[in-house]
Amino acid sequence: MVIITNKFGCSSDSLVMGAGLAGLTAAHQLSESGKHVIVIEKNINVGGLASTISENGFRFDLGGHRFITQDKIVDDFVKNLLEGDYLVVPRTSKILLANKYFHYPLKPFNSIFSMGVKKSLKIMTEYLSERIKMRIPGTQARRQPRCLEDWVIQQFGKTMFELYFKEYSEKVWGIDCKNIAKEWIEQRIQGLSLGAAIKSALFNKKDDKYTTLTDHFIYPHLGIGAIADKLSAHIATQNEIFTRTSVVRLNHENNQIKSAVVKQGDKNKIIEAHDYVSSVPITTLVNSLSPKPPKKVQQAVSRLRYRSLLLVTIMLDQERVTDQTWIYFPEKNIPFGRIHEPTNWSAKMAPPGKTLLVAEYFCFEQDEIWCSNDKQLTDLTIRHLQSLCLIKSQDVLGARVLRIPHAYPLFENGFQSNCELIGEYLEQFSNLYMTGRTGNFKYYNMDHTIGSGMDVAQEIIKKYPVARQKRPKYLAGEGVGL
Repeated sequence: MVIITNKFGCSSDSLVMGAGLAGLTAAHQLSESGKHVIVIEKNINVGGLASTISENGFRFDLGGHRFITQDKIVDDFVKNLLEGDYLVVPRTSKILLANKYFHYPLKPFNSIFSMGVKKSLKIMTEYLSERIKMRIPGTQARRQPRCLEDWVIQQFGKTMFELYFKEYSEKVWGIDCKNIAKEWIEQRIQGLSLGAAIKSALFNKKDDKYTTLTDHFIYPHLGIGAIADKLSAHIATQNEIFTRTSVVRLNHENNQIKSAVVKQGDKNKIIEAHDYVSSVPITTLVNSLSPKPPKKVQQAVSRLRYRSLLLVTIMLDQERVTDQTWIYFPEKNIPFGRIHEPTNWSAKMAPPGKTLLVAEYFCFEQDEIWCSNDKQLTDLTIRHLQSLCLIKSQDVLGARVLRIPHAYPLFENGFQSNCELIGEYLEQFSNLYMTGRTGNFKYYNMDHTIGSGMDVAQEIIKKYPVARQKRPKYLAGEGVGL
């Protein structure tokens, strides 16, 4: 359990706003360097999206998170933090299309026997055609992709786009693929081609460059929240973490943040610090600044959106339902986008002989699904899990519904220019640092997030005793996107 102190320090070396993995990592590193740190978190629990929820002996993460990285520093940091209390879990995922399950990542023989030779040959023909087009002199410059749809078609062909990418991407992000910026999928797939997937499947060769193809990951016995719990326990031995505490206002003057007004319960408090680290949504950060930023910055912030996540967890009197890490559901006739069974990650995620399924709904906060009550959502989820022949209603022991706002930054066309404008404005503050997925408006995986917290701490600790190694370019893991 996290130790929470019951009084504020009036001043601090560093104030960390947001106790997700990025904020906690930054606070941990700053604490280890001897700095006095205050961490504030608006929710009752630390960990952000990388939290584990406990309910009547059942445990589940907020969406299911696997840890995998090519960053040795981050890898060593997490493994040392967990002190060996983790499993090495095989990753097996499938996609349900037209009532048939396909392996993900793609396994060509599975595709041929599931879709038929004709459609599979069409995929291969289109893929080779796109590869040839890219080799024609001058073609690449004329065919610069403008959106996710353009990029995927150029990389994989139109049939592959329509089968594997279109419906699921639109379900996850809530907008047409023509409006999803190509930068999102470039970051998620990071150069992976159909050729790499085929090579992997045909010759059983795993290319270390592509974590999208990686078939094992590490996972704590009691859920991914163990990482945040360990971090917060270390921090709390020397410094302070305040939950249910949110930023109301950041006062600034002469290009420096001077103080933060925070709300805890019905009381406002003032905290002064030398440095301010923010992992809260960048939109929240900018809107809290006093005086307000220029009009053009406020307008840029208003154009940034986050996609929210709604979880419905169904607890079952059944030993196991699937043998998969995740199952994806692109088609619109199924309302959730993905399910996972935590006991496939660790048997300790449920009481003996029991299991649970976690269904993920991707939505905006004003959507009908977000505004539905818990019973409606539970009934809807059970009904569809039954229609998929995964569960029986008599095996249901209970359910838990959770709503997580600001889960994923939404990469709409034009988002980069808005981010650049906001970034240029925030750079003027010499003692303000942004970190993490929501804080930087970037689609970070867990290792990205931890690494960004380390980097911010390193910036603040000017006399870091050991220069960090240059980290490799972050590669895509398995997030909500295909």
